[in-house]
Amino acid sequence: MSQAPLPELAEEPLGHGLKQRHLTMLGLGGVIGAGLFVGSGAGISLAGPGIVLSYLFAGVLAMLVMRMLGEMSAAMPASGSFSVHAERAMGRWAGFSVGWLYWFLLVVVLAVEATGAAKIANGWVPAVDQWVWVLVFMVVFTASNLAAVRNFGEFEFWFAALKVGAIVLFLILGTLAVFGVLPDTDPIGFANLTGQGGFLPNGWEGVISGVLAVVFAFGGLEVVTIAAAESDDPARSVARAVRSAVWRILFFYVGSMLVIVTLLPWTSMKPGQSPYVAVLDSIGIPAAGQIMNVVVFVALLSALNANLYGSSRMVFSLAERGEAPKALLAVSPGGVPRRAVFASVAFGFVSVVLNLLWPDTIFLYMLNAVGAVLLFVWALIAVSQLRLRRRIERETPERLTLKMWAFPYLTWAALAGMAAVLVLMLTDADARPQVLWSAGAAAVVLAVAGLRELRARRAA
Repeated sequence: MSQAPLPELAEEPLGHGLKQRHLTMLGLGGVIGAGLFVGSGAGISLAGPGIVLSYLFAGVLAMLVMRMLGEMSAAMPASGSFSVHAERAMGRWAGFSVGWLYWFLLVVVLAVEATGAAKIANGWVPAVDQWVWVLVFMVVFTASNLAAVRNFGEFEFWFAALKVGAIVLFLILGTLAVFGVLPDTDPIGFANLTGQGGFLPNGWEGVISGVLAVVFAFGGLEVVTIAAAESDDPARSVARAVRSAVWRILFFYVGSMLVIVTLLPWTSMKPGQSPYVAVLDSIGIPAAGQIMNVVVFVALLSALNANLYGSSRMVFSLAERGEAPKALLAVSPGGVPRRAVFASVAFGFVSVVLNLLWPDTIFLYMLNAVGAVLLFVWALIAVSQLRLRRRIERETPERLTLKMWAFPYLTWAALAGMAAVLVLMLTDADARPQVLWSAGAAAVVLAVAGLRELRARRAA
C-alpha cells in the first residue's frame, strides 16, 4: 500500500510572537529545574562520583532524542510537534496516543511544581497558607498564557536566564574552589573522586541506579519544538534552538556534577538535600541555602509556566486533527488558544487539589501513571524519525536542514538505550510501580485510539 505524500507546510493559526532568543533560552532553561538542583543528591548517594557517568549516559540519550526531534520539527514544524510526526509516520492512533499521554504527563507534573513552589513561598511567608500560594501561581500563569505568546516567551526568557546564570556562576566558583583560587581556600585536588571507595564505590550497578534517578530530569526539552511553531521562521528557529541547546545542557549537567563530587565527599550527600547548597556552604558563600531556595523557586515556576504552555498547544493540535473536542480550536485575536489553555489549567487545578489532599494515595497513583511516560514519548519520537527520514529524503529533501547524526545507527542505539532503562526500572523495586502504572495508562490510551480507528473504518 503506497503512503500519502507528506503534506505541504501549513500556516499555524496561532500567534507568531516568539523570537529566536526566546526559543534558544527555552531550550537551555527547559530542563534546568528542581530535578537538577535538589534531586541530583539522590543520584550521587547511589552512584558516588560515578554519577558523572550516569548523567553523561542520560544526557547523551536526551541529546539524541532532541536531535531526532529537531530534524523532524525543522522539516515539518507544527504546534503538536512529535504528536504530529507520529501521526504522519504511523497513523492517527500513534498521534492520538502520544499526544494525550504527553498532555496527561504535563498537567500532572504541573501539580508537583505548583505545590513545590508553594511550599517554598509558605516558608518565606508562613502567614499565607500553602493553598493560597498555589492559587496565586495558577492564576498568574494562566493569565500569562492567555495573553499574547510573546508574554510567555518573555517570562520564560528571564526565568531561564536566571537558571542558566546560576549554573554558570556555580561552575565558575566551583572550579576556582577546586584549584584553591578563592580566598581562604586550599586546592582540593581529586582525592574525593578516588577516596571513599573509589570513583565507582557501588560499581556499575550504582551508575545504572544513578541513571534511573536522573534520566527524567532531562524531560522538558521537547517544549522548544512545540513553541517553534509560533515563531516567525519555525523551521530555521527550531534548528538553531536545538543546535545551541543540546551540547550546552550536557555541559551544564555533567560539569556541575563533576564540580560537586570533586569538592565534597560523595558520602556527605543526602537524598532530598541540595548538593548545590552543600557546595556553596563549603566554599563560604553566605546564605547559600536561601540563594538556592530562590533559584529552585524560579525553576519550579518556570517549569509550571512551560508545562501549561506545552499542554495547551498539544491539546490544541489534537483538536486540529480531530483527536480532541473541536471546541478547543477557538483562538483569540492575538493567536492564543484560550479554551485549550483553560482546559489544561482546569485539569491542572484538579491535580493540585489531589496533591494537597491525598499526596500519598490518589495523586501518587497519578504520578506513577506518568512516571515512565517520557520514555514512551521518546521511543515514539525515535520510531517516527526512523520512518519519516527516508520519506523526507525521497519527497522533500530540501526540508532536511538539520539531520540526525549517523542515521539510522544512532537512532537504533537510542531506542536500545530506552529499552534498557525500562528493563532496569522493572528490576528496581522503587521504579517498578512507575513502569507498570505508566504501561497501564498507555494501554488505556491505546485502547481508546484503537476503538476510534475501528469506528472510523466502520463509518467509511
